[in-house]
Amino acid sequence: MGAYFPIFINMEGKQVQVFGGGTIAGRRISVLLEFGARICVTAPEISEDLKELAEREANLTLEYRTFRPGELQEADMVLAATDDKNVNDMIYRECRHKGILVNVASDKEKCDFYFPGIAREGEITVGITAGGVNHRKAAQVTADIQKLLKSQEGEDL
Repeated sequence: MGAYFPIFINMEGKQVQVFGGGTIAGRRISVLLEFGARICVTAPEISEDLKELAEREANLTLEYRTFRPGELQEADMVLAATDDKNVNDMIYRECRHKGILVNVASDKEKCDFYFPGIAREGEITVGITAGGVNHRKAAQVTADIQKLLKSQEGEDL
């Protein structure tokens, strides 16, 4: 598989469907909310952190149930982050069939996109990825770039 092209998408108002209500889903949802996405989480069990976040965020809704084949109609983007490989595979296949961008958290080969490390300061946003391989290195580079951006705060570049 080749390298992924870095792209920045206006997420304001985009509908993101997330299947899975655990830690990985929670981290990704938090970031997407910062960029204005509307998110629906579908999972039979949802973490306390996500429940609390949904109480504060109007753009986050929770549905306590499992994935239903054929339900993906209006999503702009889908995250499959369940702990069931078969369910993630069904979600992946449906998204591919319908042309919906999908990220399967447990299988980098089934991702149309990766979630980058994000460093932000003012108008500057930097996304970092290690191609889905070395998450620790990507996190360190993200932290280093965040420090650099903070040190530049208030300066005209």
